[in-house]
Amino acid sequence: MSAAQQLEEGLQDLGIALPTAAQNKLLAYASLLEKWNRTYRLTAVPNTALAVSHHLLDSLAVLPYVHGESLLDVGSGGGMPGIPLAIARPDLRVVLLDSNSKKSAFLRQAAIELELANIAVHCGRVEAYRPADAFAAITARAFADLAALVSLSRHLLQAGGHWLAMKGVCPQAELARLPADVVVDAIHRLEVPGVTGERHLVRISSRAVGH
Repeated sequence: MSAAQQLEEGLQDLGIALPTAAQNKLLAYASLLEKWNRTYRLTAVPNTALAVSHHLLDSLAVLPYVHGESLLDVGSGGGMPGIPLAIARPDLRVVLLDSNSKKSAFLRQAAIELELANIAVHCGRVEAYRPADAFAAITARAFADLAALVSLSRHLLQAGGHWLAMKGVCPQAELARLPADVVVDAIHRLEVPGVTGERHLVRISSRAVGH
């Protein structure tokens, strides 16, 4: 099966409808990731075929839970889930944040080559990031545990916003360490086509925000 067929069928399984132009851009991103990965080791996934399931579809599985007009992707690495989400939602303002300069260079180049005008890249540590506007959603896929994510990025969340933390198995120990002033709104079990093993999305909001 070609990568294009794999992506199309995977999107159908996820119940996500994307125009052909967006699907082509997703595949171009996967190819770009594979090309840069040979030099920069952006990801452990070695080829485009696996990237469709483990990067594109895995990222897009959270799309139904992304609301609002802005998103911060903390520890973006190779751009997951931020770049696929930005491709799927051109109306969404996405900032990709990573402290690694080589990964940030890739993210900037990807945004240029893929002509993603809704993406900005910030190279630095999340706790030191002070943008003019806070975000409706904060995502993290390969970041520290939940308590660290919340404590380091809470100043970046809008009133009424949510953290969307992507995890493998349900992180019960991490949930127990969350501070008392946040609430776990939901834990969604994600079924990602082509990905074996458990995938969960933890949705967290702050009790203190807006008070």
